[in-house]
Amino acid sequence: MSTAPSQQRFDPARIIIVMGVSSSGKSTIGAALGRALHAPFLDGDQYHPTANVEKMRAGTPLTDEDRWPWLEALTVALKQAAEKKGVAVGACSALRKSYRDFITRQAGEPVLFVYLGGSREVIGERMAKRSHEYMPTSLLDSQFATLEVPDPARENVQVVPVTDSVDKIVKSVTSAQAHLKSFRRWQ
Repeated sequence: MSTAPSQQRFDPARIIIVMGVSSSGKSTIGAALGRALHAPFLDGDQYHPTANVEKMRAGTPLTDEDRWPWLEALTVALKQAAEKKGVAVGACSALRKSYRDFITRQAGEPVLFVYLGGSREVIGERMAKRSHEYMPTSLLDSQFATLEVPDPARENVQVVPVTDSVDKIVKSVTSAQAHLKSFRRWQ
């Protein structure tokens, strides 16, 4: 009997969404993952309706009702991109399980969520060092309050620490997704 830890198994997915709270590095990791897989990268921020952007800019957290049209638009775009290229990568907070379930239902196929996990302190330090078009630091607490940390035993999710380097995260994700081997820049 082997005492080696078993490897986590993921449902093969053509759509990969890098998720987490604001300033966790979703766009940076998502873009790097897209480059590594020769896949289109779609930043979820680009799919928010103007009303959502204005709410966040004013420091008002989004409600579930605000998020559904945004999640649907992003999912449709990711599905179309995956159909054209074979795989697509997106960045989306996907903070609640209900949002992740909605995305998967809308996609009509497995979606892999890559959760960038980090503490409030680490993320707060990152947020303080950057400037975002419409996400003020005052909304970080609401992001953590909304976050339902994904459970790898119940969801198609790979958890990676935000403190790992971009290269380490990308290699971790691509090596865990054997079905995407043909897309990788390195074999």
